[in-house]
Amino acid sequence: MARVCELTGKKLMVGNNVSHSKRRTKRKFYPNLITKKFFIPEENKWISMKISTSALRTINKLGISAVMKRVKEKGSI
Repeated sequence: MARVCELTGKKLMVGNNVSHSKRRTKRKFYPNLITKKFFIPEENKWISMKISTSALRTINKLGISAVMKRVKEKGSI
């Protein structure tokens, strides 16, 4: 599975390693992703999601139901 956050859509970015002599080589910046299980009381079931840690903070603040509702309104899921 790709390294993409299922809620925010964060994904890999490309940039440069810059040495002391200013020589540049390509590198990758990976998002900080975790796999987490959530219980959704409305549907009475567990779901497993690959999310970024910033999305986890949002879920802790607003709740999983509110975040899922917001994402469905945007059309991401």
